[in-house]
Amino acid sequence: MFRLNLPAYQIKLSGTKEHPTIFDVLRRRYVALTPEEWVRQHFIHFLIEHKNYPASLLANEVQLKMADKSMRADSVLYNQLLQPRMIIEYKAPTIQISQKVFDQIMSYNILLHVDYLVVSNGLQTYCCKIDDEHEKYLFLEDIPDYQNI
Repeated sequence: MFRLNLPAYQIKLSGTKEHPTIFDVLRRRYVALTPEEWVRQHFIHFLIEHKNYPASLLANEVQLKMADKSMRADSVLYNQLLQPRMIIEYKAPTIQISQKVFDQIMSYNILLHVDYLVVSNGLQTYCCKIDDEHEKYLFLEDIPDYQNI
């Protein structure tokens, strides 16, 4: 797979050469190993192991519905009251982070109203803090540790 700008972790692979799978610690099962999934699993482990995010408050592939349109947020962080706090959108390392990616994650935020938006392709990562009062978002230099959210 791709070398990412994320820390290594104890990867669990399975499946076949034609259909490889990777263990998803949040869904507690093996899922198809795609370039985007490679990024997701590295990023989730980064949050849990290096930023102290509780695995119990993170969810992958969160189903969202707006009118007759069904969407799926890649990962969502919740607070202790199970209110969404952060949406994370992943792309394969070969996909550039563009305005279209930010538009996608902003559409999820219309439903979830979180404080933080994160997009990553494993090589580049952007984190924004939403300032609802002033109707803008501020780019942060780093992903905040869980205790600072």
